[in-house]
Amino acid sequence: MQCGHCGTEYHPQTATYPIGKDAESVWAVEYETCPKCNKLNVRLARGHPHPNNPNLLHQVTGRTTVHPKAGTSRKRAAPEAPKNLADDYNEACLVLADSPKASAALSRRCLQNLLRDHAKVKHQNLVAEIDEVVNSNKLPSHLAGDLHAIRVVGNFAAHPTKDTSTGEIVDVEAGEAEWLLDLLAGLFDFYFVAPAETKKRRDALNAKLAAAGKQPI
Repeated sequence: MQCGHCGTEYHPQTATYPIGKDAESVWAVEYETCPKCNKLNVRLARGHPHPNNPNLLHQVTGRTTVHPKAGTSRKRAAPEAPKNLADDYNEACLVLADSPKASAALSRRCLQNLLRDHAKVKHQNLVAEIDEVVNSNKLPSHLAGDLHAIRVVGNFAAHPTKDTSTGEIVDVEAGEAEWLLDLLAGLFDFYFVAPAETKKRRDALNAKLAAAGKQPI
């Protein structure tokens, strides 16, 4: 099992507590403590009753993670990212488990704003804006490939709302919301984190050159 907080793989020593039954299922709470970060991973389990005790869960048919929510183990947006983009990205992470549709809508809006404000594309529909950035050959090949693929993953051809009204809550394909978050994290690194780190190194070098009486680069 993987810890939802720190991502560590561990062999679970699960504690299970029955909490009741209804007309459909028997319910129980399951939890473990991660051996690395010492935080609880908690799930709500449901299923069929034990043949000898109808109040005990015997065969699990479904589980819902209660704590932490999916997405909370993702790193928050880099501090170098503009606030409007960081806010959309962070919220998209937080709502991922509860509503992949809402998460993807926030991510698509974030992606379009990033392309318009920082890749300086013409204001068009999202597909045309993606094509413009990809065809500019300014992105590393892995990011250009991921950006191009988002249309396939999201099946934009079947959902034109995703292309023309990026913030709309519409159906998502399997893995689409997660793919968008991964793509945004990579674009944040390219547009904001890497330039900030380059500037920091250059400033440090210029300080040394100035101390030695030399011209800055």
